[in-house]
Amino acid sequence: MYHQLIPEQRSQIFALLQKKTERKEIAMIVGISESTLSRELKRNSSPSGNYIWFKANEKAMGRRKRTVPNSKKSEELVWRIKNLIIEEQWSPRQISGYLLKEDGIKVSHQTIYNLIHNNETGKLASHTRHKMKYRSRPKWKYFPIKDRVSIHERSPEADGKRFEDLEMDLIVDPYSNAILTLVEKSTSMLFMHKLPMGKQSKPLAKVVRKLLLQYKEHIKTITTDNGPEFAAHKEITKELGVQVYFADPYSSWQKGAVENMNKLIRQYIPQKENFNNFTDKKIMSIQKKLNKRPREKLNFSTTKQEFFKKIL
Repeated sequence: MYHQLIPEQRSQIFALLQKKTERKEIAMIVGISESTLSRELKRNSSPSGNYIWFKANEKAMGRRKRTVPNSKKSEELVWRIKNLIIEEQWSPRQISGYLLKEDGIKVSHQTIYNLIHNNETGKLASHTRHKMKYRSRPKWKYFPIKDRVSIHERSPEADGKRFEDLEMDLIVDPYSNAILTLVEKSTSMLFMHKLPMGKQSKPLAKVVRKLLLQYKEHIKTITTDNGPEFAAHKEITKELGVQVYFADPYSSWQKGAVENMNKLIRQYIPQKENFNNFTDKKIMSIQKKLNKRPREKLNFSTTKQEFFKKIL
């Protein structure tokens, strides 16, 4: 049976195809069958045979919209689905599989998710395991940042083994305050700074300059995500003379070093904490503490020791 892919999976397929990964391995990594992968490439590639994930996703969504009028479910079936959610607390995938197996009724799990999302009272969502909170995603357009340069144009040498390649991200609190984090990938050296103007892109670019200017001769690349807070990337390039590259949307694994560092920072700054409770001095003390940790990948030398060995 054909498995409907989500944007994250299409992004993974695109990235792995760029690396010339074999189809069998791609299917295993993405978590789909080889037949599903083959059909995805056949149906959603461009006329020239190129597979561009966001264009493939647009094609798939377009087909789905066109088929909606022909696949409206009966009131009885909708009632049955709602009953299974409310009375049995079954997941959309469980309901979809059960209906197909027991009654031969084909209802995709995405259709059931849409039914839950469109339920105005929120009653259905309250009976799901995650209350549907985990499905909330930022609603930006594909590649909204002007003149962005894709991670796929970055040198293969920037894989974490070479010194002078950085990753950049933000951690945010529930009150729209933000802390900028930068990590040198080979040594895990951390630079962090609370942003006085929140997620505004131009003030953020100035903070990046402040943190990295003295090390500009030792920086080859900076990789980040597609958040609008990084829209002033050209100012960073102008000030530091270093190209900023952007990961694929919803592909946090493409900047794993800074993602892992953010998790370590959360040991000191919990998720629900108000960043206003942390002074610049406290933020600096957290940075110093993390940079003084011995790392197994550095033969238990500290991040700070290895970083300054490289630049002195």
